Amino acid sequence: MSDPNELTVLNPATEEIVATVPAASEEDVAAAVVRAVRAQRTWAAVAPADRARLLRRFADVVDAHAEELARLEVREAGHTLGNARWEAGNARDLLLYAAGGAERLLGRQIPAPGGWDVTFHEPLGVVGVIAPWNFPMPIAAWGSFPALAAGNAVVLKPAEATPLTALRLAALALEAGLPEHLFQVLPGYGTTAGRALVDHPDVAKIVFTGSTRTGREVMERCARLVKPVTLELGGKSPNVVFADADLTAALDPFSFLDNCGQDCCARTRVLVQESVLDEARDVLADALAAVVVGDPADEKTRMGPLISARQRERVRSYVPDDAPALRGSAPDGPGFWFPPTVLTAERPDSRAAREEIFGPVAVLLPFTDEQDAVRLANDTPYGLSGSVWTKDLGRALRVSQAVRAGNLSVNSHSSVRYWTPFGGFKQSGLGRELGPDALTAFTETKNVFISTEGPAQ
Repeated sequence: MSDPNELTVLNPATEEIVATVPAASEEDVAAAVVRAVRAQRTWAAVAPADRARLLRRFADVVDAHAEELARLEVREAGHTLGNARWEAGNARDLLLYAAGGAERLLGRQIPAPGGWDVTFHEPLGVVGVIAPWNFPMPIAAWGSFPALAAGNAVVLKPAEATPLTALRLAALALEAGLPEHLFQVLPGYGTTAGRALVDHPDVAKIVFTGSTRTGREVMERCARLVKPVTLELGGKSPNVVFADADLTAALDPFSFLDNCGQDCCARTRVLVQESVLDEARDVLADALAAVVVGDPADEKTRMGPLISARQRERVRSYVPDDAPALRGSAPDGPGFWFPPTVLTAERPDSRAAREEIFGPVAVLLPFTDEQDAVRLANDTPYGLSGSVWTKDLGRALRVSQAVRAGNLSVNSHSSVRYWTPFGGFKQSGLGRELGPDALTAFTETKNVFISTEGPAQ
């Protein structure tokens, strides 16, 4: 049974204890918000150029500690070393990008009879960020760093399983010279610290990344205070592969195996035109057999473990031992391992084809023509990401417009860039993170009319 006052961090590859961390209580959250309110008032008064300069200094400090952060991410989350290094670099780069935005929060001058009408972007105040365990460092940064650049304070609650990189980022922020209490990290349980953050009247906005089920609860609780939310939730993304595509590129297994499949953008529904279905099976079988699964700290490893025993059991529930499937291999012994798997005989309405598995498991589904491909791609309550593979430019544009998802790639599996918007349709969430408008999501627009006609005589 878990200790309500303490979090235990396990290495997913060895099951060894990495650290124990005090778990924040409701009282701890309340005290942190009081401190954040005071810090935010001071921070908002800092000139934008000086705010940007401090954030760039923070980026330099993160860069100096990038290898340390990456190694910490490997130990607490089981990410491969290559992925973890990218994540540390992503946090650094987002800081630099957001710092530039601090000086570019531009209002507008709107023509109005009898005077001037101008708008301002003012910071919200205190922003609560609730980050997940699948990408602890970058997703914590996506919610926190644009909010800081826009003049807000941030209280970040990392996931119970992965608080260590968030705590280290907060320490590095202080080392860089950011004001005390401006960026606070409170590890804790969702049912205590998370709810207290969501419910606090002085937290002006919540940014939540996690399951759709929990996202609904966050949204309901925020609605009581008419509190805005950004929600990045689940996904069941399609990879639409037409017969004219480069099958080797289109069927790259890391479109659904990256981070052991624990990725909301994973292309776990592999939709292949039926005329090349047999060839696609062969390509996938060879690709899965070549995936190196093992110690995430080894430079040669391409896929590490799942986050926990509980998650492994959840993934296993979708893959009966006798299910027709293409399978790779995974280590035996300690660690939360699961082999790369593609289920080959699922119906489009099966549980495995409809629900987010959040593991290294995809389903292979045939389609007949373009209309059938779009129908299958949209046959999901989610709409986060996806890929379209074809050499026909007209078809690529038609399908991209028809698929209901927030992030699509044509002849690519890319989903996330810090300089482009990220977010989902349908039950994949609300709002957008990253990109050129990221800072405005953490501001209120104030409109001011200035009369030029003077008082009536």
